Amino acid sequence: MKNKNVADLDYCKLSLRNEYAALMEKADSCLSLSELFARDPERGERLRCQAAGLTLDYSKQSITDEVFEELLKLADSCQLPRHINKLFGGDIVNLSEDKAALHTALRTPAEVLPDELGMISAELDKLAQLVFKIQQGVWRGFSGKRITDVVNLGVGGSDLGPLMVSHALDEYRDEGGKNLKVHFASSMDGSQLFQLMEHLAPESTLFIVSSKSFTTIDTLSNAQTVRDWLGHYCSDEAMLLRCHFIGVSANRNRMTQWGIHSENQLEFWSWVGGRFSLWSAIGLPIALSVGVFAFRRLLAGAFQMDLHFRSAPLAENLPVIMALLGVWNVSFRDIRAHAILPYDGRLKFFPSYLEQLEMESNGKSVTQLGEPVDYMTCPVLWGEVGTNAQHAFYQLLHQGTQPVVSDFIIAASRYDGPVQQPHQDALLKQHDLNISNCLAQSRVLAFGAGEQPGLLNSFRHYPGNQPSSTLVLNRLEPESMGALIAAYEHKVFCQAVIWGINPFDQWGVEQGKEVAVKLQSILQPGYDGSEPVDSSTQALAALIRQQRNKK
Repeated sequence: MKNKNVADLDYCKLSLRNEYAALMEKADSCLSLSELFARDPERGERLRCQAAGLTLDYSKQSITDEVFEELLKLADSCQLPRHINKLFGGDIVNLSEDKAALHTALRTPAEVLPDELGMISAELDKLAQLVFKIQQGVWRGFSGKRITDVVNLGVGGSDLGPLMVSHALDEYRDEGGKNLKVHFASSMDGSQLFQLMEHLAPESTLFIVSSKSFTTIDTLSNAQTVRDWLGHYCSDEAMLLRCHFIGVSANRNRMTQWGIHSENQLEFWSWVGGRFSLWSAIGLPIALSVGVFAFRRLLAGAFQMDLHFRSAPLAENLPVIMALLGVWNVSFRDIRAHAILPYDGRLKFFPSYLEQLEMESNGKSVTQLGEPVDYMTCPVLWGEVGTNAQHAFYQLLHQGTQPVVSDFIIAASRYDGPVQQPHQDALLKQHDLNISNCLAQSRVLAFGAGEQPGLLNSFRHYPGNQPSSTLVLNRLEPESMGALIAAYEHKVFCQAVIWGINPFDQWGVEQGKEVAVKLQSILQPGYDGSEPVDSSTQALAALIRQQRNKK
């Protein structure tokens, strides 16, 4: 990796840039969406961008051509193209930890990878060999039975990405994947494991222990629980560890110390952030579910978005446009809520995946140089499958008291492939109904509907003017899934550059873990009150000890 001077003067506060005042002024005089469309009937055709099988329609965002030009000037003043080159070039972009962030190399084809990154291809080949052994029944449990169930033990990026993609691409399972059931357990309290172990056969279950540091207490506590569980059925611990555990980590020594056999270890590297790691060996559950070929297609789709991101002019660059719209809405229009609304049940876990990707990356209040910011950075993200959300929180979107920006995500085609589905005509009609709901909701959010305000009919008034973007996938398949995820990754990076913050560290998360370890002692029966904590924490711990004593 290239060591460059980390005191990069480009990372100054957004509020100190010349474009800041101009954009603030334009935000104060922003036209309504109805007015914008009335003045420009061709707006819906003009304000769109295409790349790697995705189309972004941003015509329902509250921007004018003048605002867009000013946002492009802002990106230029931050030297965004130079920072994009630094990201892909392996320069230090994570200043607080003095690291590169080369997750994009994980999806770069082997023939164009530089020699010093050849270990990526080697590790992907090792992953493919393990997948073959497990899917084809070569890998056997301690009693000689083939593996029928695989449980991924991880948390955060080691769980959310693989879970989300495995669910989204379930219909692309290869024959080997159809022989396996892949499960996920992340909760520290053991509740997910408790439910799973009632239905799993120990002799035919394989566990993947995924942790970048291999010190994550959530994951290792779950791993120890299943190790003890398996020990009740197999007294030969060496065989148990050899036949029922795979480790995925950037820390080989820790994996070995825990007992993971060297042949069962898959590695990724310190320059891969956890929430950017599904492209690495962390994606093993994806490859087991859908097959190595589909996993490689996922990587290829992300690589196509990488090529677009690196080469397209800023004004025609899909992730850059997404980022600029986000900066405009959050930092200038003070919209602090962002709803992710996929109109596709296969993307059920995509909102929760983006919650981590965006809020853990850009939920920062200091610049790369450690100075406090004086403007809003990352909004609060949440979401749900659109048709379900319509019956849950859309009331707030339509008639609530706060502005919310939304991302609608749809696949143009489904159920019309060469393989005839049962009741295909009915399914096609359902898909059309689903898309019409998506288009209707974005339209009403933008332009309003119902009766005009008045004493008797205000209950039926929808004011509109809620901004949104719509992302259309030609079809939800491995390539477009990879491109979609990569687009949001690059959006996060671009916003971080403009805000002057570090999207690759997470010190707030680390601090919470440290405090949790220290507080374990106050829950013990013999606690002497020596730990200096606030009165609320002290009282809650005392209550919990009392409740336990009542058993």
